[in-house]
Amino acid sequence: MEFITGVSEKKTVEISQILEGGLVGTRICVSGAIHRVRPMGEVIFVILRKAEGLLQCVWEDGVSPEEKPDFKGEETVAVTGVLRAEERAPMGVELLIEEIKVLSRPAKPLPFGISKKKVSASLETKLSLRPISLRNPGERAKFRIQEGIVRGFRDYLHSKGFTEIHTPKIVARGAEGGSNVFKMDYFGKKAELAQSPQFYKQTMVGVFDRVFEVAPVFRAEKHNTVRHLNEYISMDFEMGYIESFYDIMDMETGMLQYVMELLGKEYGRELSLLGAELPAADKIPAVTFQEAKKLVSEKYDRAIRSPYDLEPEEEALIGRYFKEEYGSDFVFVTHYPSRKRPFYAMDDPADPKYTLSFDLLFRGLEITTGGQRIHQYGQIVKKMEERGMEPEELQSYLMIFRYGMPPHGGLGIGLERLTMKLLGEQNVRETSLFPRDVTRLEP
Repeated sequence: MEFITGVSEKKTVEISQILEGGLVGTRICVSGAIHRVRPMGEVIFVILRKAEGLLQCVWEDGVSPEEKPDFKGEETVAVTGVLRAEERAPMGVELLIEEIKVLSRPAKPLPFGISKKKVSASLETKLSLRPISLRNPGERAKFRIQEGIVRGFRDYLHSKGFTEIHTPKIVARGAEGGSNVFKMDYFGKKAELAQSPQFYKQTMVGVFDRVFEVAPVFRAEKHNTVRHLNEYISMDFEMGYIESFYDIMDMETGMLQYVMELLGKEYGRELSLLGAELPAADKIPAVTFQEAKKLVSEKYDRAIRSPYDLEPEEEALIGRYFKEEYGSDFVFVTHYPSRKRPFYAMDDPADPKYTLSFDLLFRGLEITTGGQRIHQYGQIVKKMEERGMEPEELQSYLMIFRYGMPPHGGLGIGLERLTMKLLGEQNVRETSLFPRDVTRLEP
């Protein structure tokens, strides 16, 4: 009879343990993939790739007891030897090889190099061979930073009394309406992939007051731009008992401050590798939709063409304006026109043509949409009818208002877009692990 206790003694050492110190001069075993081999005559430098970084190992003729090995790139190995100090090595230490155990061998050589700082292949090639390109330290650093963003989002909201929820992704009807939904057959019934967790996170405000979710959403738009994906990760939160939609912007600002601080403290190696500069989020300017359009029109001599929405060029100019005038990488644009916001957006009592809503622009790109929601049953039914909608079709959603809801609001943040602008990438596919767009369904 055996009992599994959940605790096992590891025979190998991780890079984090090496960096803690105290292992120089000791015999250790490290496992990893051979990232790069540099033969230098009687000395061979073998760079091991680990999740935490790269470790330099050295085989020395006459010192290492084994015969000269034939190292192959991407072999996975367990290397045993003595750790010694070496200032010129990536981490200030190197492992003098005494023994190498090959764990697996690749069947083919790599289709392109991954050992340099950046992969030289085209974006199309990198995405088609994603399992390979992600082994590059620079490529995988993007997703370590993305992990830090999600981790900070979760930690901060937990600290503010939010409950994490998990909502359905197969739904009877999309939250945003329109034709940009993926339709599917659900055991003979019509169903869709969720465009947003909107209806469910509002529902859960009536249960937990404050909720959040990090999950995929799906948009069946047929555009193929550098800023759009058909499946992306949305970081959503919804909060009840608000006094104003400014409460939501305050919460997002505090969250961003926490995330940037966390990235600076614990993801400095990845940020340095990618040359990424963290933005300041100590105070974020807020400007109304109409004022933002007017400011950039006057400063950059650009005619206002669309009175009801921001064009991508306008977003870029608004970002530029607030960077030049206030040194801010972020700007809240508030009070969007009602006709361009969903039916559940609360209209501004002072001027119903506008809503108590906002977008957050980061370095000239919209990364967040949010605002206050209608919470009175009669009011939301009236707005639906004014838009030609049939309340009967959304009875499961309207149920929450029929039986009472507090004033509430929330937002959704596009994780890939936020990561893209943070890292200075030009295409959102660079910051999606396995992007889905109009042409790509694999890998």
